[in-house]
Amino acid sequence: MEKLCKWILKILGWTVDSGIAPEAKCILLGVPHTSIWDFAIAYLYYRSQGGHAKCMVKKEMFVPVLGSIIRAMGGIPVDRKNPTRMIHSIITEFNKAESLHLAIAPEGTRKTVKHWKTGFHTIATNAHLPVYLAYFDWGTKHVGFKQKVELTDDPKADMARIQSIYKQMNLIGKHPKRYEV
Repeated sequence: MEKLCKWILKILGWTVDSGIAPEAKCILLGVPHTSIWDFAIAYLYYRSQGGHAKCMVKKEMFVPVLGSIIRAMGGIPVDRKNPTRMIHSIITEFNKAESLHLAIAPEGTRKTVKHWKTGFHTIATNAHLPVYLAYFDWGTKHVGFKQKVELTDDPKADMARIQSIYKQMNLIGKHPKRYEV
């Protein structure tokens, strides 16, 4: 599978900048999230490096056939109408698992948003997980993760710091007008 994913990325013109996160359990923030194709590129990247990350996908995407494909690629259906229950469920999964890399789009949608969701912060701090800043830059066609960020007990300050780091990266989304930091 690794070789096939590497080959597909190469054919599509993508360059991988890093391997997978070294810890058995972690959260990978995927930015910018402006297209469903971000999921495919992120999947190909992580599998090409020998990893298999899971990601939260709105339950409405899990229709016959497509849902089976998304699930096989690591998609976890989530009900966005009950974020508290969803966060507690993910924390429970992390506590039970020996190994789990979870990719999360902090924007929470493919549309333009000014305020990113902090659910990842709640999950990471409660389950004592490292958080990595991953990216897919459609302008340069580079994909990988930049660094691990240490979280504090101040989600608002942490989010401002994380968004500042992403802003300095000058990333371009597949749909550039949908990405705002």
